[in-house]
Amino acid sequence: MDLDSLRFANFSDLDAAITDWEQMVAKLKALQGDAKDDLKAKSDKANWAGENATVTRAFVDKTAGEFSDAHTQAETITKILTDTRGELVGYRTELNDAIHRGVQKNLTVQDTGEGSFTVTMNIHPDRAAKGTTLPEHTQQDVDTFRDEIQNILKKATESDTSAAKVLTLIVDQAKYGFSGASYSDRDSAAKAVAEAEKAAKILKKDPHDVTLTELNTLNTTLAAYKNDPLFAERFATQVEPKKVLEFYAGIADPYQGYGTDRDRIEQAKRLQKNLGITLGTATLSDSDTMERWERQMVKLGPDRLGIDDANDPTGFGVMSNLMRFGDYDDQFLNDYGDKLIAYDKERNVKDMSPWINNWNQGDLNFYGKNDRGRDPMTGFMEALGHNPDASTQFFAQPDGAGATVDKESEVNDHLKYLTKDRIWLSDSPMMGGDSKVIAGHDSLGHALESATTGYAYDADPMSGKDPMVPGSRDHRTPATAGVMEQVAFLYGSEDGPKMLHEQSQLADSLGKMGAAYIDDIDYSLSGIGDHAKDSGSFPAKYEGRANFGEQGAINFLSVLGQDETSHGVVTAAQHLYTLSALDANPATSEENINHAKDALTTGAEARGILDHSRVQQAETTYKDDAEQANKSLGRSGDWVKLGAGVVVGGGIAAIPLPGSTAAALVVAPMAADTVGDMVNTFIGHEVDKSIDKSEQDATEKSQMTSQKFYQKGADELGSAYTTYGENNPKWENSEDSEWARDIESSYINTGSNQNDFRGRAPYKG
Repeated sequence: MDLDSLRFANFSDLDAAITDWEQMVAKLKALQGDAKDDLKAKSDKANWAGENATVTRAFVDKTAGEFSDAHTQAETITKILTDTRGELVGYRTELNDAIHRGVQKNLTVQDTGEGSFTVTMNIHPDRAAKGTTLPEHTQQDVDTFRDEIQNILKKATESDTSAAKVLTLIVDQAKYGFSGASYSDRDSAAKAVAEAEKAAKILKKDPHDVTLTELNTLNTTLAAYKNDPLFAERFATQVEPKKVLEFYAGIADPYQGYGTDRDRIEQAKRLQKNLGITLGTATLSDSDTMERWERQMVKLGPDRLGIDDANDPTGFGVMSNLMRFGDYDDQFLNDYGDKLIAYDKERNVKDMSPWINNWNQGDLNFYGKNDRGRDPMTGFMEALGHNPDASTQFFAQPDGAGATVDKESEVNDHLKYLTKDRIWLSDSPMMGGDSKVIAGHDSLGHALESATTGYAYDADPMSGKDPMVPGSRDHRTPATAGVMEQVAFLYGSEDGPKMLHEQSQLADSLGKMGAAYIDDIDYSLSGIGDHAKDSGSFPAKYEGRANFGEQGAINFLSVLGQDETSHGVVTAAQHLYTLSALDANPATSEENINHAKDALTTGAEARGILDHSRVQQAETTYKDDAEQANKSLGRSGDWVKLGAGVVVGGGIAAIPLPGSTAAALVVAPMAADTVGDMVNTFIGHEVDKSIDKSEQDATEKSQMTSQKFYQKGADELGSAYTTYGENNPKWENSEDSEWARDIESSYINTGSNQNDFRGRAPYKG
């Protein structure tokens, strides 16, 4: 900054700009509130159909989000301008004070342009008036005065240029629309950019020369700023994509001689997560520089890096392990995935995997007991599992599919390849691993969970500070339903039992998906064949609901019932949904009573399909061991314990998945937005009694013949019927004497005992 520019600075234009921005912030705040509380709120409640249900609703949601981002961006710009103006005014005052002090020693400064200046005597002795005594100064005084002026100009220049830099970066974050980047002042934004540049310098080094201290510094910085948009973009774009991959491969390579250096290994593990999240945040920027970076990264995918580390991996081999963590740009993930699948398809040959083989010892993943990270498809599936919008796009139902998916030509090519055609191999370590576990199947399940539910597979839908507005937690859309229809078709097909049993790691995910669509499954089971569906008893919770067709729903349930885990998860979701339907339809009108009956009879039919499949599969699997068959049924009968951990809110239930972490929740729809007596009974006292009883006699609990198993199921349905009557004392259930018979008939006389012509037979492989 030139000396005179600061010395005689007039900030009136900047003051006017700040005033304008302050007014803009106030106006945008009002518009943001209108968009959220009026525009979006009305859109959420509207009963739209056709294209309005998809195109217009999505447009309204995006528009409301843009108003929020516009307010955030305007507020950030205002704060940075105000902060910068305050700093520059302060530096101007410092400069003039310093010049005044210099005059007292007969020193002054002259602007010589381009940021330079000279220190001169204010009045030369030869030109001083006769009799005037001039202040004296030493060379030290001159040097001190010069340094003070130079330091002030340096700080002012830094304030001015850094403000310009961060404002440009913020605006460039979004090519269209507005950035959601938020900073309280210029200093915090400028510091984020400066820290990014410092961290990038470490990444540019040869990984073998990086010290443990430098690694710790890098990890600490990334951990602090990994979700900061300015930091992430500046950091990523300071290092070429190839160098990023080379650096991580060099740090993570287990054959660099780390040996027992646990600190170094721990730093490498931290780097995988911190670097992955940071790069994901960077891809959310729409700047030209970042988009170029993304294109280069995708292009690097099939190529080997040409390094000595990690068996000279491909770009896919490294990047897929980094993207296991973080929120990535949807288009970037889809472009990356398209290229990865195309490359993988060409090499999908039995006993000739390009990834998992004896000569590839490049272990690049530090997370997961049975996942060395050699198969890049696994890491990519994990990325989709954490990025629901991207996964929904990646597995989108093809254009032109019919009302229901009933042929493979209506299945997404990526989905068909990954579930039916691809050769998945175990990537477990030679020591301490389980070669029967295929981590890729588990990750594929995670990707499909996010694609169908709209949640990251390990998200907690009940977390967060926002109040649970009815329906706000249900993330299903016509697009997610389109993926779910394909999944139900594939795993409900003739090959479904074989697929489920050969991909056993998917059982929990398939159960979670079935549970997430239990209302649509019940709707598909209602009516007569595919006619007269009962939307009154099974109302749509979102527009463009999934349509499985009656036979498709039966087939899918009959396959889910074959596995202990998927059977238990879907049964719990079905039971909760039926109870919530009873809560939603108290016996105050004939219409409500009919809805309650339909909920019970259709729920009984779904339960019957699941339970009959479970019995037949246990008998088939353990045909020579009755005791093991009984124990298997005993475990399946324990699904009721899941009720103890159920949390209900916002029209959905979060059911804890047995044997998993607290974050592994099943998201299941409820018929009512609030919890009633029927649901409370299930998640309250009755469950506690059941658990107490099982603890008293664990041996008896583990033994259960098919006869007892069916009787238990019938009793649970009967209990729901009885409790409904007790909760509605004015209802004379004797007026409909067929209720109990219809419910029991729906449960006992349907399902896999009719598999010869209705569902899928048990797996016999």
